[in-house]
Amino acid sequence: MKRITLSQLEKTHKINDYMELYSVVTALIQEEKIKPVKTTGLNGKKPALFKEYWVIEGKEDFSAYVEELSYLFVSMISTDYYLGHRKQYVEDREWVLRLNQFLKTNRESLSTAKSLNERSFEIWHREKFLKEEQGKKILKRCGISMEQLNVYETTEPLSYYVHTRTTPQNMLILENKDTFYSMRKHLLTGQNRIIDTEIGTVIYGAGKGIYRSFQDFSLCAEPYMKEKENILYYLGDIDYEGILIYETLAEQFAGEYKVQPFVQGYAAMLQKAEKMGFEKLPRMKERQNQKIGELFYSFFDREIQEKIQRLLESGCYIPQEILSVEDL
Repeated sequence: MKRITLSQLEKTHKINDYMELYSVVTALIQEEKIKPVKTTGLNGKKPALFKEYWVIEGKEDFSAYVEELSYLFVSMISTDYYLGHRKQYVEDREWVLRLNQFLKTNRESLSTAKSLNERSFEIWHREKFLKEEQGKKILKRCGISMEQLNVYETTEPLSYYVHTRTTPQNMLILENKDTFYSMRKHLLTGQNRIIDTEIGTVIYGAGKGIYRSFQDFSLCAEPYMKEKENILYYLGDIDYEGILIYETLAEQFAGEYKVQPFVQGYAAMLQKAEKMGFEKLPRMKERQNQKIGELFYSFFDREIQEKIQRLLESGCYIPQEILSVEDL
């Protein structure tokens, strides 16, 4: 509540006569528009008035909104939250009404899956309303889930080079961009083997970005890429993070695709690093997640397992870029 002084009340109401001021102040108190701040004391005049007053804000009339919430909305929208938080409803009302209108007139559109931004624009005429503005809060207050809106989030398109579409074939996912370009360049010369393994397609994983890209793999990949007989290989940096990217990818999509390390590629990286000397390798970034499992190691023989373990324990790593076109 705001405070107002007696002199401010006098100026506000343009009063020059004290008895008139007394009458006005008394009337405002009776109408519950102000109440005295008794700790400020009286003004010493007769009849006395307190020196300061609390201004009592008028109570907002929500009756029209209660009626609206009770009878206007489609059954898919729950009004329980807003009936208990009427002031919030006044703030959200424009967006809730747009949602209600959409469900009234265009609900059949929900049978077709649409992107988050497309659905957002369709309902509220703002493409970022669901993703970046208050759209998700509005839905929660209305008791509607994202699943009910039948939306999907778009991912970065999968970048890949097709050397052949014959199946079954070996496909190779690469963690880093430079290695992807080198291997594509190698295949473009007419070669069909990479480190003694025939490869039909190379895919750029973009590090952890591969998780998002692979979520849409079954929907967006070319038909030949989804053949169950194909083998998916993965090649990344030899450090904790690179191994964890592989293990996470393999585990997340184990029910759909079998992803295995490109053993020949990792062996070639280790061999080249040994020739130059492990002591010359770069140091790993600090605070890498070291909680790798046994899946990655299970594809290698004991000798290579031990070499990788020694490398990681030394705090060094082998970047994928150690392999150049000449090594392929």
